[in-house]
Amino acid sequence: MTLSESVSKPAYMGASAPAIEHHYDLGNAFFELWLDESRTYSCALWDGDDDTLFAAQQRKLDYMATGARATGAARVLDIGCGWGGMLRHLVERQNVARVVGLTLSPSQAESIGRWADDRYDVRVQNWADHEAEGYDAIISLGAFEHFAQHGMSREKRLMAYRTFFGRCRDWLQPGGRLALQTNIAGRARPLDRQTVREMLFVIEKIFPESVMPPMSDIIEASENTFDVVTVRNDPDHYVRTCLTWADTLRERKEEAESVVGAEVVSDYLHYLESSARQFERRSLGLARIIFERV
Repeated sequence: MTLSESVSKPAYMGASAPAIEHHYDLGNAFFELWLDESRTYSCALWDGDDDTLFAAQQRKLDYMATGARATGAARVLDIGCGWGGMLRHLVERQNVARVVGLTLSPSQAESIGRWADDRYDVRVQNWADHEAEGYDAIISLGAFEHFAQHGMSREKRLMAYRTFFGRCRDWLQPGGRLALQTNIAGRARPLDRQTVREMLFVIEKIFPESVMPPMSDIIEASENTFDVVTVRNDPDHYVRTCLTWADTLRERKEEAESVVGAEVVSDYLHYLESSARQFERRSLGLARIIFERV
């Protein structure tokens, strides 16, 4: 029996496909207006006041891919591949022979299909349903928040996370690494009314059925499955990323409203600006963790 089989599959209760589509299937044209050229939709890794968003995103992709020891690999899995920024980086910059990307968004898969060649295998598939032979490395950026649901007990969250880590271990070759980037719950302290309202807005309007995991959940769920190689918490990097996205969306507001309507644009500006405040207050953190299979 494999490690993943020791926790029954029904333990996985992450965000549903309709919940993911609610966010990501607003249309590729909308996200193209305010993301960088690679359409990387997760926290960048900044370096200096003169840094650009594109350069910071490429630096993040390089940091995570290198941490996963993906360079020159034969086969790498990207869980939550978005619009394919990491997949392209792995093939074009890290010399990976073949990449597999999982997404729950048909519009993202369709977008990648317009430029991908036979080195890319992109599937509209939940990681819990993925069956594959071994990978040399696994990378997941900004997807872990969708692997459990808001309101679940800690016990159920841990069951879901253990299932994920168990599956990743089964897919990896001995010594293989998993590079994980995720928002995390920040330091515990009393929340004022504005903070509560902003958090509920994001949960209800932007990312339904999702939850920010505490770091303790991640570490406990990975025990006996992975060793932790490195951990860094970069909330200030997400403050700058969110504000850069918001500034760009505001500059192209009229174009965006013609694509998705004024209400959606207003909601996204509120979401990006309030998210920046939560990271600045340390109500949220941004974890970049490198794991190695045990």
